Amino acid sequence: MNDHAIEVRGLTKRYGHRTAVEELSFVVPRGAVVGLLGPNGAGKSTTLRALVGLLTPTSGDSVIDGVPFSALDDPASHVGVHMDGFGFEVGISARRHLEISRLAAGAARSRVDEVLEEVGLTADARRRVKTFSTGMAQRLGLATALVGSPRTLILDEPANGLDPDGIRWLRRFLRGFAERGGTVLVASHQLAELEQFVDEVVVIKRRALFAGRLSDLVSSEADSLESKYFDLVGGTTA
Repeated sequence: MNDHAIEVRGLTKRYGHRTAVEELSFVVPRGAVVGLLGPNGAGKSTTLRALVGLLTPTSGDSVIDGVPFSALDDPASHVGVHMDGFGFEVGISARRHLEISRLAAGAARSRVDEVLEEVGLTADARRRVKTFSTGMAQRLGLATALVGSPRTLILDEPANGLDPDGIRWLRRFLRGFAERGGTVLVASHQLAELEQFVDEVVVIKRRALFAGRLSDLVSSEADSLESKYFDLVGGTTA
């Protein structure tokens, strides 16, 4: 097994005359938290969807633990995913949702209680998902991603809807996950928050504008991730 949990290699995806990503390449080292950044329409969602087999690239490829997602043996133990469009059946409880998820993942029954505890939803386990706030739904999405005990997490805007305490909790959780040997690829618009806990960043605008350690991009106290980001993407909003 090599040192990279995720590799994106020359990924290109075209929809007719529109190119969503073009010759995009980057790696996510094992044990790192990597932020995926880019303006709206830069190709972040396309990249994540290609990684987890939800779309077929026009050319290039991506691998998790050295193989395409579709070829993973027991994929839920390799990667947990929470992205826009991964919805819930709102009429069932959080516990029931996780029970269905753990059956699909082939995980032990005990994982339901474990992940509810991990994300702070134990007291709300029997509530129907339709009564959840946006922040609670984000926690449930993270619990769903964790149910297979994956080594890697792929998360799309996981802080949306979280209050400041929730954002701090998420930061500590993801940092702790990495410190225990896990890997995180997180797409987010919250640049100031990301700067506090990521190891590396990948800035894309169809292609990779920067991919590497945060310390190489933000190299002095006068710099910030936000200022360097806008330098790279040309002042476009994140």
